[in-house]
Amino acid sequence: MTVPPKQIASPSPRQNRQSFRTAGVKTFVFMLALLFCACGAQATISYTISIANPDAHLFHVTITVPDVHDQVEVQMPAWNATYQIRDFASRIQDFHAQDERGKSLTTNKVDKQTWRITGDGDLLLSYDIFWDESGPFSSQLNVAHAFINPAEILLYAPTRRNETIKLTFSWNAASKWRSATSLSEIGVGDIQGGPLREQVSWDFTTSSYDELVDAPVEISEFREFTLDGITPPVHVVVHAGNFDKAKLAEGLSRIVRYETQLMGGAPYKDYTFILHIGSDVGGGGMEHANSTAISAGSVDGVIDVAAHEFFHLWNVKRIRPQTLEPVDYTREMYTRALWFAEGVTSTYGAYTLLRTGLWNHGQFYGDIAQQVTELQSRPARLWESVEESSLDAWLEKYPQHNRPEYSISYYNKGQLIGLLLDILIRDDTDNRKSLDDVLRALNDNFARKGRFYNDSPDIETTVESIAGTSFKDFFARYVAGTDEVPFGEVLAKAGLDLKPTSAQRADFGFETSSSFAGTSIIVTSVAPGSPAQQAGIRSDDVLISLNGEPIQRGFGRWLQQHKPGDSVRIHLRRQGQELDITFKLGAQSVQEYRLDELKGANEKQRRIREGLLKGTTN
Repeated sequence: MTVPPKQIASPSPRQNRQSFRTAGVKTFVFMLALLFCACGAQATISYTISIANPDAHLFHVTITVPDVHDQVEVQMPAWNATYQIRDFASRIQDFHAQDERGKSLTTNKVDKQTWRITGDGDLLLSYDIFWDESGPFSSQLNVAHAFINPAEILLYAPTRRNETIKLTFSWNAASKWRSATSLSEIGVGDIQGGPLREQVSWDFTTSSYDELVDAPVEISEFREFTLDGITPPVHVVVHAGNFDKAKLAEGLSRIVRYETQLMGGAPYKDYTFILHIGSDVGGGGMEHANSTAISAGSVDGVIDVAAHEFFHLWNVKRIRPQTLEPVDYTREMYTRALWFAEGVTSTYGAYTLLRTGLWNHGQFYGDIAQQVTELQSRPARLWESVEESSLDAWLEKYPQHNRPEYSISYYNKGQLIGLLLDILIRDDTDNRKSLDDVLRALNDNFARKGRFYNDSPDIETTVESIAGTSFKDFFARYVAGTDEVPFGEVLAKAGLDLKPTSAQRADFGFETSSSFAGTSIIVTSVAPGSPAQQAGIRSDDVLISLNGEPIQRGFGRWLQQHKPGDSVRIHLRRQGQELDITFKLGAQSVQEYRLDELKGANEKQRRIREGLLKGTTN
């Protein structure tokens, strides 16, 4: 995640001829002399990304760093957005540098992600970098499209991160691809002469590297539209086959209208949803200051994720913990606040789906019960706090860490903590105040004043200022501590009845983990003697589909729709070969939870429940 950028420039007249900032059908071929001239005159760092050879999955990057005196260091981020050290530099090929006269320069590698180049004047750096991973957390170049998270592709000069940047894309003129991004377009210029006369360049500008890398780019034959009746404008870019445009537009419109109204107005001049919909696109979403990228198998999946990602416009992109500032791309940045930044955003994702009618009451209650079941099924809840889970986000790339006995999820417990805070605030104030007031106060006192909050202490102080009572014990026991959370007691204050039940749940007989992109579900262990083991499932198998349906991240929900003894056919990849394995699901005794409306709830409990469901106060 990166620093929220300054507001983008207003569209030029040329831009206004389009529905939003999309690049044209044709592009340019990079000309070295022209690039040097333009960069020197503008005194800006310039990047060119060529995607002319998508079959090779190689982005060719050229960087001009102007006004160098003696030497300059450049780095590739080790991480971006997701809290994982991913070492993007490992993907770089053929890095070299030259000066403006074309003389090759000495490049010394300082560490795994840093190069030092000796030279003077305008220096030209170039390299290739390989990416072919689908999903919002990665980058991809293939014959179907290019999706770019700039921090995963572009080196930067650490001492010059705040300088203005020009970004240019190039691809084959014969392609019908266009580009979509939240960056500010600076115009199109024809390159004259010879066979290049039919080609044009599309350029974008940003005020800093941080702003640049907070704006993903989609380049393809996408479909696009603007949501009707919404101001400021919200654009939708869809890379997919057939999809229900009306259903997608209606769902996104409800989300945007509700969350913008809730938070007192939009914090952007212009916003873009970049959506990948299909069976092979992975799953999940990644928030950005003026856009989001979402991958899902269906329109319904997109809408569910969008309710969470759009709320990130406020919570984490602008209502932001001090521990994540300033961004250091070279190392882990530890924060105890992800339970709020991510978990409470999930609270509001569920609220939004409910309060806009995209979910009914049963779906909302079912989601709460499922979240409680998930937390209570993890033994690690007894020794890892939700703050510690936030600190441990950097360990999530290790499959063993994600097992129930090793960790809890700050998404999961954070969502539940947000719900309980809401109920307790409503109970303490006779339903006159709610968690909504806490978020609006944080927005007013921190985001709108350009300030960052001090992790849990500032959250606690803000909750207390709204509720008018102390929440010290609550934060000490359930946020910083590992006491068992009194879900039943607190939910009852909202006229809700939480009941544990014993059940036999279908069981695969193996454990899995997801790749960064979310497209690869990998078997990490197989239960000895299980039907899966007897059928031939092995550790390190990559699962592709279940009963002919593509596997998405979080596919464990699939089990909830099946019973022990049901037959399952798994299509998988093993050491380059694809196999089909069929077996019967096993059984696992589990304790689950069910949430219903409390019979005989008193008048106050009913008012709090109604306020919770509708997002209202008395």
